[in-house]
Amino acid sequence: MITQKAPATAVDPAIARSLAHAVPRSFWLDQPDAPEPLPALAGSVTADLAVIGGGFTGLWTALLARERFPDLDVVLLEAKTVAWAASGRNGGFCSASLTHGIGNGLERFGDEMPLLEKLGEQNLREIGETIAARGIDCDFSPTGEVAFGTADWQVEGLDEEAVAARQLGHDVEVLDGPAARRELNSPLWKGGLKFTTGNALVEPGRLAWGLRRACLDAGVRIFEHTPVTSLTPESSGGPSGDRAMMLRTPYGGVRAGMVALAAGVPGGKLLRRIGAYVIPVWDYVLMTEPLSAEQLDSLGWRDRRGAADLGNQFHYFRLTRDNRVLWGGYDAVYYNGGRVRSEHETRPETFVVLAAQFFDTFPQLAGVSFSHAWGGVIDTCSRFCAFFGTAHGGRVAYVAGYTGLGVGATRFGAQVLLDKLHNLDTERVRLTLARSKPVPFPPEPLRSGVIQATRSSIARADRNEGKRDAWLRLLDRLGLGFDS
Repeated sequence: MITQKAPATAVDPAIARSLAHAVPRSFWLDQPDAPEPLPALAGSVTADLAVIGGGFTGLWTALLARERFPDLDVVLLEAKTVAWAASGRNGGFCSASLTHGIGNGLERFGDEMPLLEKLGEQNLREIGETIAARGIDCDFSPTGEVAFGTADWQVEGLDEEAVAARQLGHDVEVLDGPAARRELNSPLWKGGLKFTTGNALVEPGRLAWGLRRACLDAGVRIFEHTPVTSLTPESSGGPSGDRAMMLRTPYGGVRAGMVALAAGVPGGKLLRRIGAYVIPVWDYVLMTEPLSAEQLDSLGWRDRRGAADLGNQFHYFRLTRDNRVLWGGYDAVYYNGGRVRSEHETRPETFVVLAAQFFDTFPQLAGVSFSHAWGGVIDTCSRFCAFFGTAHGGRVAYVAGYTGLGVGATRFGAQVLLDKLHNLDTERVRLTLARSKPVPFPPEPLRSGVIQATRSSIARADRNEGKRDAWLRLLDRLGLGFDS
């Protein structure tokens, strides 16, 4: 049950009933076969590589480190449990895109986009190969995806977008209104874009648990409930080139020659430079109970592709293997000061809005109840895709800022981290994506004011046929280009 204070305004009784039994936990992690947490680190250990963070980036980094460098002794430290944060709370869209979509990539990395798309497709293919080889039961389904327009202004440029996508090797079809409704039946659709390449669906919790098992099988030592409280260079020892990093934890610590910092927003507490570039944006999600055969048939969702709409404040939605509908997005929330608190994981006023929008989109599902309602933090940067760096003389490498499309890109990010830690001159690290940084956010309290003004302008653009006001146009000129 949702136990937080109810929204101040009256709630439609049907909406209230649909949410009455929603459990405030991520559906993906609320499973009877979830693994038991591993013990916390007690005492001091040494390692060649310490990985901070047990999300997808950390898990891929640890596993790939053992595969690429078999003699490397690897330790992974997770503050809570594997996939507890963003990796276990997302929609399960595993995209080939490394740039948060083609449009964002063309704007920021235009000359490199053919290579970035090739590397992204290779990365997605290798994720599927690892899942198959390791026997990870996470319902990995390379379905492609569909984007639906709900207003005329959203579908006006779809032909041009399709041309750009085809030039980069994608199989894409422009849908008119009837074709869009045949793909997935909603009275709101005005048209859309259908991709048969570039995206898979996955159960993120089970993928993370499978990678956890693969890491253990590969000899990685994993400690859960082990937050790293400080990350400092060794104070004494041999030549500077041989010095290690010291990681303090509540009951012990790790001395490691190399550190991969894969903790997203919390990483800024250990390495302050990260905090200038990332903000915690809260995203909220609903999951329905399993649909009946009749309800499922009313949707006509035969190809079961993952989907989103084309608003600036957009929704994303998909089916699960047991025929639930996941419905999330729209109301991205920044709490002033960048606060990240456990009480933010549920937000009844947002759940009410999401539920109402769900039934407006799929009126044929009236009466369906939601089984789960949850929130999670997206580590957001101003260019909407990951950035990388090193610190402490190259002994620490970090990545952050995936901005909500990291389920697939985290594996590529892990490869870049390992390349940087080993000082390798690879195709990956030569990319502008891997060498450049996003525009930093201003310090607080100006940061909160800028973000809230931007959120208001984005909502206003959706109400005004997509027209961007003076504030959004200024951000566009500064290379920020916020659109969600």
